[in-house]
Amino acid sequence: MRKEYGNKVAVRKLSLMVPLGSIFGFLGPNGAGKSTSIKMLLGLVKPTSGEAFVLGERAGDVAVRRKIGFLPEHFRFYDWLTPAELLRLHGRLCGMAAAKLRERIPVMLDLVGLTPHRDKRVHDFSKGMMQRIGLAQALIHEPEIIFLDEPTSGLDPMGRRLVRDVIRAQRERGATVFLNSHLLSEVEVTCDNVAFLKDGEVVAAKDLHALGEAEVHVVVRARQLSPQAIAGLAPWTTAASVEGEQLTMTARSSDVLPHVVRHLAASGADIYSLIPARASLEDLFVRIMGEDRGL
Repeated sequence: MRKEYGNKVAVRKLSLMVPLGSIFGFLGPNGAGKSTSIKMLLGLVKPTSGEAFVLGERAGDVAVRRKIGFLPEHFRFYDWLTPAELLRLHGRLCGMAAAKLRERIPVMLDLVGLTPHRDKRVHDFSKGMMQRIGLAQALIHEPEIIFLDEPTSGLDPMGRRLVRDVIRAQRERGATVFLNSHLLSEVEVTCDNVAFLKDGEVVAAKDLHALGEAEVHVVVRARQLSPQAIAGLAPWTTAASVEGEQLTMTARSSDVLPHVVRHLAASGADIYSLIPARASLEDLFVRIMGEDRGL
């Protein structure tokens, strides 16, 4: 899909596929077109060209929108309502019956930790509490796909853990979660797959479960490191350098590390420590986006 606003290209070429029943991370720097892309997938914005399909139907189809939950980054609720009244309103807008809502509302308030505040007005809520009631309204009708735009914004560590647990529970019941977040550490421990958006175009997609199989940076402290021993590391490494008693190398995967240790020991090296460090999602983000791009 492509979206233009006058002479400005907001989304140049959006092409991606999200596996059903997964938690999918949508990443990119500010201005990359993430929010516009989400709005097109929701049917809130019409693409200039191209089309999207959500749950097998064209984006914006009324029947499909009933199966979608959405928490935008910048939301405004009727703040004179209590949490229960707000959830009742959104549930009715989703077509839920009154009897079903009577069952669901207490469950949702408990899920997001707002039961003790059920009688407060929303305008008295903190930013974190607003974020949690926003998550509850997105889930009230048990949607098949949930779009969350910065769901942990303004939350403390306990609040982020709560949201993370809620998101995982949605995957367990079979829902698909489409997550946009600047907190890459949260994405890394929550998502199954990610796509990187740069200048309005998806430039990379990764299976996060496979990151552990990727190259590993390793620092070895050892003595008696001969040039022959370093040259002999070639079958298991893509780079290796020595400075004093420190060997720094990039192993092809964590599986080859036992071979490295055996080789060094057999060459006469005295090994004191070996510290592997898998590249983080943040490292991957910077590598794909470039050092000059911010989150």
